[in-house]
Parts: sequence; structure tokens; C-alpha cells
Amino acid sequence: MNPWLDRLREEIEESTRGLSDSEWKLAPKGRWSSAEILEHLGRTYGTTAKMLELSMNGGNGPQDRTAKVPELLLKILIVDLGIFPSGAKSPALVTPKGDAGPVALKRALSNLDRMDIAITEADKRWGDGNPIAMHPLLGPLSAGQWRKFHYLHGHHHVRQIWKRLGRERAA
Repeated sequence: MNPWLDRLREEIEESTRGLSDSEWKLAPKGRWSSAEILEHLGRTYGTTAKMLELSMNGGNGPQDRTAKVPELLLKILIVDLGIFPSGAKSPALVTPKGDAGPVALKRALSNLDRMDIAITEADKRWGDGNPIAMHPLLGPLSAGQWRKFHYLHGHHHVRQIWKRLGRERAA
């Protein structure tokens, strides 16, 4: 597994190790619980994997266009500088639907592995620093940028899990 995604897997496993049913459900009012966070992450990894798999199986390759200015600015902020803004509304496709914590964790880790394989295969086919797929907000991303984005996104949410559990750690 890629070092970014391997590190993410470790953080997810550590943050959820031994959670009770009630701990999975802890959430500030109007915010997601740890179970919902993990379900969201699993959906994002599965969506990225599916997008890459379909692109490779269809043979069309990645969409190839220059990033628009807003995409470029967000990409610099998030991927280059590692600043992950809070409070953005999640797209419906990756919004939690109510999986139990252990189910969400299992799916998140499974989809993380699937995504790692898909990114690796797409990178072999189209990569070498070139974009392999379009992110809906960040525009065209290379394999390395996809991995770092998913690490930063996942790390952002892992920190939320730690906070809900009262075990907040250093960044």
C-alpha cells in the first residue's frame, strides 16, 4: 500500500479500536457520529475506486483539461498546503445512510484497499505525474495528489473521531 494510504489506514484503525456501541454513536448536535464519519470515508474511497475502474475498463482514460482557477486555488490550499477546510457540505453520493460503526469501518478499510489498487493501476496506465481522474472540486489530479488528498481528508475526519471520544491527539 502507498505510504499516504497506509498511514491513513493506521490512523483509522487506531481511532476506532475497541469502540463500544455508544461510542460509535457519540456526536455533537447536528454533526456526524464516528460511525457516520467512517461510512462517509468508505463511500468516498469506493466512489474514487469505481470512477477509476470505470475509466480504465471503458478505455477512455481520464478527462484531460486544465484546472479552472477555483479548482487550482483549492488544490493548492488542500493538497499542496495541507489545509483542509471544515464545514463543507458533503455531496449526496458520499453522505452517510446509517451503517453501524463496525460495518462502516469494515467497508471503509475494504474500499481504501480497493482505491489504492485502482489508483496504482490508473497511475501505471496514464500517470507519470499526469492527471488520472477529475475531482469534483479540485479538478484534474495525479495519482500522488489523489493519495495525498484522501489522506488529508481522512486525517481531518479521524481527528473529529478523536475529539468526539475525548481523546484528541496532536495533529
